[in-house]
Formats: sequence, structure tokens, C-alpha cells
Amino acid sequence: MSALLTAFIDAVGLAAPGLTGWHESKAILRGDQPYTPMPLGNYSPTFLPANEARRATATVLLAFRVAEEAVRNSNHTAASLATVFASSDADMKVSHRICTALAQPQRLVSPTDFHNSVHNAPSGYWHIGARSHHASSAIAAHDYSFVAGLLEAMTQVQVDRQATMLVCYDVPAPEPLLERRPLANAFGVALLLAPTRSPHSLARLTVENLHSSSPLSASSTLLESLRSSNPAGRVLPLIESLARQQDARLVFLRSDDRKMEISLAI
Repeated sequence: MSALLTAFIDAVGLAAPGLTGWHESKAILRGDQPYTPMPLGNYSPTFLPANEARRATATVLLAFRVAEEAVRNSNHTAASLATVFASSDADMKVSHRICTALAQPQRLVSPTDFHNSVHNAPSGYWHIGARSHHASSAIAAHDYSFVAGLLEAMTQVQVDRQATMLVCYDVPAPEPLLERRPLANAFGVALLLAPTRSPHSLARLTVENLHSSSPLSASSTLLESLRSSNPAGRVLPLIESLARQQDARLVFLRSDDRKMEISLAI
């Protein structure tokens, strides 16, 4: 195997039931404290202008929650970053409301819902709020959205030599969509990736192709349930190793029959 892509993790943002931030969650991810899946509280974004904040959905707020934390934990400014936003299903609550409206005789679709219905809505909100003119991508790859987003972000880092933030998130849908797409919990993660090591770097990531071995699970039964219940949660084995400050070789599915190996070096 030969290394395909390399980047340095400069900061992390994290939000999920019982994981209310990267620094607050490290003891749980290391196994030093038990994991208790408490609901996430409300979040008021810092970078989002008031007019945009009024229109922001729970999906947008989750993306901002982890992205803002990653920026706070770094030596980068929000305006200096390219971004990759990855989500399996985007905002299914908005999709449900639009479909419900279209099934009514008058077919009155809310302009705000229409505005928020596109997959790249969180990316648009972010670059408005961050005043960033750098490149941004929005990616969906069903259960493999985290890995697809990571590949895109690391490619951008390596080709453009540009610090890039990966923001991956998904929120459960309302019924009846929930029955067809049973995401149990909200989960959001942001990884701020840089092309060169700095005093602020947490670890080096190296991506390689792999055609054997099995994907890794999270370290505890409850965390494994969280990992498998949301596509963004697939990041858990990586950030567990990062929290433990341990070198690791991690395997992720990137399609039904393809795998990817990541080397984490502290």
C-alpha cells in the first residue's frame, strides 16, 4: 500500500447526545468516564447574522455548533478556511414539510423551507457568516458520507495546500421518513485539516486504499450504538484514538464493497 493523501488535524468540533464538545468529551472517548447519552441542548450560533439565524434549521445549527467549536479550538480564522460539508440526508424535516404542503390542495410551500431545502444550505449559511470566499463542497454518500467528505477534504488540502474544514452532520427525520431512514440520534463533527504540521496540530492523517480487514467499532457498546446509528458517527473510532493520543490504523467502509484505511500518527 502507498499513501494517497496526508493532512494534519488542527482542531475538532463535536456534538452528539452525551458528547457536548471536543474538550468536554475527551475523558469519555478515552474511557476514563462513562458515556451517558443525554440530549443535546439548544445552540445559538456566533457567526450567523440575526436575519439568517431566524431561518436556520436544526440541521444548520448542528453544523454551526461543531464548525464554530473547531474554529475556536484552532489558530485559524473562519474566513481563511475552505470547507467540505457532508451529510447523508441533509434536512429531512424540511423535506417532510415541503412534501406535506405539496400534498395539500393549495400547495403552499413556505419560502423559508424552500430556501433551506437545498443540500448545501448549511454551507451557504456558513460562508455568509464566516465571510469566507474560499472553496466549499457539499457531499452526500448515504451511510458513507463521513468517509466521502474526508476524502474530499483531504484531497482539497493536498492539491490546493489550503486549510480545509470538514463538517459532517445528520439529524433524525420525522415520521414517516424515520421509518424508512431510521437515524436514532443527531451527530455532528468538524475536523479542521491543514497541509503542514504546526505547533497546534493534534495528529497526522494518512489515507490509503485497502481491500481487506474489517471496519472498526467504537470502544463501548453505547458508543458503538451511537456510531452505527448516524453516518456522521462513523468518525468515532478516529476521535477515540485522537482523544487517547494513540497512533492507530483505522478501517472505514467507503461503499458497500470498498474500504479505506486511515493511519493516525500523534
